[in-house]
Amino acid sequence: MNRYHYILLVSLLVSCTGTQQKKETASQNKEKQQSEEIQENKQESQQRKDITAIESEMITFEGGAFLMGSDTGLPQEQPVHQVTIKPFSIDKSPVTVAQFKVFIETTGYKTEAERFGDSGVFNLEIQNWELLKGAFWKKPFGPNGPEAEDTHPVTHVSWNDALAYAKWANKRLPTEAEWEYAARSGKNSGEKFSWGNEVTKNGQYFANTWQGTMEKPENKDGFLFTCPVGTFGENEAGLTDMGGNVWQWCSDNYKSYPGSTSPIREDNNVKTIRSGSFFYDQYGEDSFSVSGRSGNSHETSLFNTGFRCAKDLN
Repeated sequence: MNRYHYILLVSLLVSCTGTQQKKETASQNKEKQQSEEIQENKQESQQRKDITAIESEMITFEGGAFLMGSDTGLPQEQPVHQVTIKPFSIDKSPVTVAQFKVFIETTGYKTEAERFGDSGVFNLEIQNWELLKGAFWKKPFGPNGPEAEDTHPVTHVSWNDALAYAKWANKRLPTEAEWEYAARSGKNSGEKFSWGNEVTKNGQYFANTWQGTMEKPENKDGFLFTCPVGTFGENEAGLTDMGGNVWQWCSDNYKSYPGSTSPIREDNNVKTIRSGSFFYDQYGEDSFSVSGRSGNSHETSLFNTGFRCAKDLN
């Protein structure tokens, strides 16, 4: 074999080998693409399942007229006035840590507490509120504290964070009228709380609320901080945690009712919160009554504030 034939043979072998490698590479790329597509489909399928699971835990109300507010409550709850509610659905329970985690993992969303680098926590040792560095929905008591438990309501979420979650879940935040209507089980109930007129009965508590003083919590209901949603049962309509556990964001600006003498100045940056929480409140049991209400700025996140979602009925 002369040098020319040898070089030609080598060239042919290299060419064949190159062609084979290209075929193998193409095949590998195709398999990799198919694997990625399968993984993406699984993720999309799981996301749909997660969203479906979230949507399925809702209670539907046909709507109607009801008397909102209280003539015997705090000034911001007065006067009683008639409100007409359109049909809607509302989450059975506040959004949990597990549900919020799906939202974060799916979208990569960063809460305002994460972006600010801190969030509001009441320090029982120094008896004061503080912006705790590193506190956010996953670490409610900061980097050195325990992780939030999946079955508990998510906290350290601002109104803006709650709104982002609601949009992702194809829902919205409830109006405070809807929230109160649901707390009253969709009827003109004269009862003070979502479960009745008494905070306790025969030593049994019906909500996760504060007992004792700020300096000496008594913890009679079994929980110093948040508890798993639904721990204290359902109201007549089937909703849980419509009083206590966590304050819940509503869609409305916080403002006075028509005809009220309460000096609440409406501000687009201040939104209504309902339900009261596990934590001490200056208004005591009035804070977690069906008509109890307060407000907070839309970017504020605290260790005792969460939310639930609502949805229009077509």
